[in-house]
Amino acid sequence: MAFMKKFSFELEKEDGKARIGKITTAHGEIETPVFMPVGTRASVKTASPDEVKDLGAQILLGNTYHLYLRPGTDIIKKHGGLHKFMGWNGPILTDSGGFQVFSLGFGSKNRKNERLVKIKDDGVEFRSHIDGSKHFFSPESVIKMQKEIGADIMMAFDECAPADADHNYARKAMERTHRWADECIADNEKIKPLYGYGQSLFGIVQGVVYKDLRIESAKFITNRNFDGIAIGGLAVGESEKVRNEMIETVMPYLPKDKPRYLMGIGFPQDILNAIERGADMFDCVLPTRLARNGTLWTYEGKLSILNAKYSKDLNPIEKDCGCYACQNFTRSYILHLVKESEVLGIRLTTIHNLHFMMRFMEDIRNSIKENKFEKFKKEFISKFS
Repeated sequence: MAFMKKFSFELEKEDGKARIGKITTAHGEIETPVFMPVGTRASVKTASPDEVKDLGAQILLGNTYHLYLRPGTDIIKKHGGLHKFMGWNGPILTDSGGFQVFSLGFGSKNRKNERLVKIKDDGVEFRSHIDGSKHFFSPESVIKMQKEIGADIMMAFDECAPADADHNYARKAMERTHRWADECIADNEKIKPLYGYGQSLFGIVQGVVYKDLRIESAKFITNRNFDGIAIGGLAVGESEKVRNEMIETVMPYLPKDKPRYLMGIGFPQDILNAIERGADMFDCVLPTRLARNGTLWTYEGKLSILNAKYSKDLNPIEKDCGCYACQNFTRSYILHLVKESEVLGIRLTTIHNLHFMMRFMEDIRNSIKENKFEKFKKEFISKFS
């Protein structure tokens, strides 16, 4: 079986530490910096794959934990992989499920007084948030599931320790993540792709908010044969100041010739801060989740469409926005739809926020090309804030 293009990354230009590049995968090229809309359960909520593509999305994120529980990777495998299952022909990245497993509750218990998560050296035992059934994730099972899903970019299994973990526990979690990283590399070599194209594997730097651990983890992960490097365990409760310090701590130890993925970041100011420090890839449910709650992002700042002052407002959500919602409907109409729980309302708000994010990332890339990133950042934040 002939394989398509292999994964590669080309650094094209730098403006300070901000950089633009190009990732090549079997399902297409990705211009960085890039924001990945989240299709946790094989769907970006309320939007079709064609709509998401037309809005400018280059790559989607799916989640191994959720797809494993429902519909199950066997069903996805019968369809020929996630691309065919969900009707998306572009690149896909899958989170290993580590964050979701650990976010079920660090040390918390269910109604039967049973721990929801039991962390062991060989993996994690957890109970489904759907029906309470028991499951076990290991580095090998996570790689196997991601092979069956068919993601272009797979993530190594890691332990995402809570932001308030003490140094002792943070070290144990980091060392466990490192052992699992080596196991994931071995399992990736052992378990062959199923669908006729290669799949890349990213490692994850951990260490909570401790600089010494972050540096140690960055050195360890970059010394392994990963295709890209992710920074995990941030945006989980730490302050913006601490998050920026951790990014600055890690970046000098990451290779320039591999993409750098800051996991779970979606607020525009946080993305700008991370790009300023050298990050390339981002994902978050925030733009679409906020949209479903009536919060819209514009270049002039945030807008709550449910505010009564918009009930008679005949303007679009944002002037000069080219999205379908802004080109065809008024704030007044969209407020009416959302207030009446009409599905079209949250479809339109989702389309706008996704369009905003894609436009935002394109403007960032253009500013780097023109050596104007810092100027763009300052002007954007002054208005958006």
